[in-house]
Amino acid sequence: MRNIITGLGRIFVALSLLTYLQPLQAQAPVKPSAAKILQDIKKLNVLGSVLYVAAHPDDENTRLIAHMANEKLYNTGYLSATRGDGGQNLIGPEISENLGIIRTQELLQARRTDGGRQFFTRANDFGYSKDAKETFNIWDKELVLADMVWVIRKFRPDVMITRFPPDERAGHGQHAASAVLAEEAFEAAGNPKRFPEQLKYVEVWQPKRLLWNTGVWSFGSQAEFEKYVDQLLKVDVGGYNSLLGKSYGEVAAESRSMHKSQGFGASGSRGTSLEYLQHTKGEKASKELFEGINTTWARVKGGEKVEKIIQKAIESYKPAEPAAVVPILIEAKKELAKLPDSYWKRVKLEELQDVMQHALGLYLEATAADYSAAPGEPVQVQVEVINRSSVPVSLKSVAYTFASKDTTLNKQLQNNDPVKFGKVVMLPAATEASQPYWLRKPGSLGMFAVAEQQLVGMPENAPAAQVAFNLTVAGDPIQVTVPVVYKRTDPVEGEVYRPFVVTPPVFVNVAEKVYMFANGAPKQVQVRVKSGKTDVNGTLKLDVPKGWKVEPASVPFNLKAKGAEQNVVFTVHAPQSQQEAALKAVATVDGKNYTHGLNEINYSHIPAQVTFPEASAKIVKLDLKKKGQKVAYLMGAGDDVPISLQQIGYDVTLLKDENMRLDYLQQFDAIILGVRAYNTVDRLKHHQPTLMEYVKNGGNLIVQYNTNHSLVLQNVGPYPLKLSRDRVTVEDAEVRFLEPNHPVLNTPNKITKKDFEGWVQERGLYFPNEWSEEYTAILSSNDPGEPARNGGLLVAKYGKGHYIYTGYSWFRELPAGVPGAYRLFANMISLGKGEQAAGGKAQNSVN
Repeated sequence: MRNIITGLGRIFVALSLLTYLQPLQAQAPVKPSAAKILQDIKKLNVLGSVLYVAAHPDDENTRLIAHMANEKLYNTGYLSATRGDGGQNLIGPEISENLGIIRTQELLQARRTDGGRQFFTRANDFGYSKDAKETFNIWDKELVLADMVWVIRKFRPDVMITRFPPDERAGHGQHAASAVLAEEAFEAAGNPKRFPEQLKYVEVWQPKRLLWNTGVWSFGSQAEFEKYVDQLLKVDVGGYNSLLGKSYGEVAAESRSMHKSQGFGASGSRGTSLEYLQHTKGEKASKELFEGINTTWARVKGGEKVEKIIQKAIESYKPAEPAAVVPILIEAKKELAKLPDSYWKRVKLEELQDVMQHALGLYLEATAADYSAAPGEPVQVQVEVINRSSVPVSLKSVAYTFASKDTTLNKQLQNNDPVKFGKVVMLPAATEASQPYWLRKPGSLGMFAVAEQQLVGMPENAPAAQVAFNLTVAGDPIQVTVPVVYKRTDPVEGEVYRPFVVTPPVFVNVAEKVYMFANGAPKQVQVRVKSGKTDVNGTLKLDVPKGWKVEPASVPFNLKAKGAEQNVVFTVHAPQSQQEAALKAVATVDGKNYTHGLNEINYSHIPAQVTFPEASAKIVKLDLKKKGQKVAYLMGAGDDVPISLQQIGYDVTLLKDENMRLDYLQQFDAIILGVRAYNTVDRLKHHQPTLMEYVKNGGNLIVQYNTNHSLVLQNVGPYPLKLSRDRVTVEDAEVRFLEPNHPVLNTPNKITKKDFEGWVQERGLYFPNEWSEEYTAILSSNDPGEPARNGGLLVAKYGKGHYIYTGYSWFRELPAGVPGAYRLFANMISLGKGEQAAGGKAQNSVN
């Protein structure tokens, strides 16, 4: 995205960025159609804004956002309290902060599609919670409230809309919390005594009204909804936009479908579609959402002249010749420059100059020869400028703002005649690495650590490097700033862009996140050292706690080329007793230690993302026994459980569709279905009889959690069971043993209460709540104030084998190195192998 600033408006650069928080990072340069340019000119005469508030990526109502941004032409924002780090991932194994990065970028792609802006708070999505009280036990409520107030004061919405109510109807504690906070922020934003430290940068702002975007779902039934529908404000969001060539239902579906990691692909809709809004706070509207709010230039002193000139531009616009409107737009810009400084002056100046650039067909691009560079290294920047109009445009100079370098040109840009040139610019040695700003410092379970006020709310980092083009258009000076990006030509995809990033000079990546020492033998730990620049020489070592030993003590490395790698293998010896610790890889170059790795996230629907995680791993000396050696794993939505099982010595085979034959499957001691396999693997409806026959013949089938909707077949087990939305979200909730003598709790590892210590994020999710008598419920747990949830681990004898359904969150606990989770999972795999402990029913008890 671009920020276009006149010489007069240069002082507003920082304020513009803070005001809008636009998607900042690399995409292909925007090339709007003539119809879209007309829509953007019309938007210049609309001075209204609306902010939608919810808890997570994918909570937003994309139909309402698309309607507000493209039909009403309001500045429309979505404030997501979190980045969705605690959710599940349908497209890959990333969870936690890496999933948060993916979902952040999916939100930005959604906003590029529906025309909205994106905002966040510092709250971390720690996983599911039952109510707002539980959420506020983990979030720092005052900090999250401050962030909402900050966004309101910067974006200055006339109207705020929440997706959820502030009570149990929200269905998720973080949902309810977002509504509670929105109501408090609505009041606090206009109070100068609340968060006065923000007033160094912004002014107080009081929105006109706050509403709740409700519907039948919140009233329990259509009949109950009908009782209240006449009291609700109605907005028809099903209109057709002829300039876009789409209905808002179609735009919304494209936007919604950007949430691919959540499996929210949607089909477009056409025709009347009503959204319902219930008044919450402020001045109540009886008929129109913006009732009583002036959205014309009359809200700006002296703005009437600007409005008339823009209306003239609208009336004289020629789609076949967009550039013909530029002289009128220049006239409007000059009139706008005469107005006193104000919020709307800054906003409309930026929008106006964007429209001018697009009407001119003015293409400006700065690409780097590589997608990354280390501080102090040269960056080869290729510049392309072309004016595709007959309006006189002159390129005065090019400023490489990241390095304080300028190139003076004073070159007239002839119609459709490109100007291209290269420049080698040194990246300053003090340049900060492109780590996402909210991950630069360790946070807490509920909050990211962001100290800089002006970063709060931003969707992502500002570009690592930018180039400013100083031009004149028909004699009027403007400055256009674009990010430096990396561009390549893919033989299949064609032009592919990715952000340019600044990296450390050297990376150290530990091969695994967790090393489980389960049999007393030492383990080999592989570390990859990789150069971020040319000629990197140094030594590599592993730091381990007292009691652990590493061989060798250090290893030299010599990397001549940028991107060169060297794999180093260390042997780590564990102490005798069970314990948990951490190791860290350290590369020393020129007397300085580097302890960060390189992590790349590459999916075709979002820009490539790069982070620099700590080069560390959890190491666990584990008291573990196991029976059976060969296991097969059928991936579902994506998880790291197979790698975790390899850590404790299992031979793991990833199953493919062609492997799902009984003669092939019978070689395995256990078959494990990955998370949400029955939601995501359509072929399972054909393979289910084969799996059941495998169990009947003596096999051991372990099925991990599935959601209770969108199942590829209804009965996932050999006997009836019904999945529910029951879950236990408190990770240290008490676990009771319903069958303490059952083999799964005794063989080959004696499971005790201690094995449920140190669990992360949750106990489990989507437990069955009904099952036939053939199943034995092994464990019971529940969140505070709720009834016992006994369906988290069900075991059934079927033929000669065993069927296990488990909703406990192994996909989180095993990659996190939770010792007890490994011990119990090994027991599930071992079930039916060799000598068993005595079975039988027993009273509820805790071991």
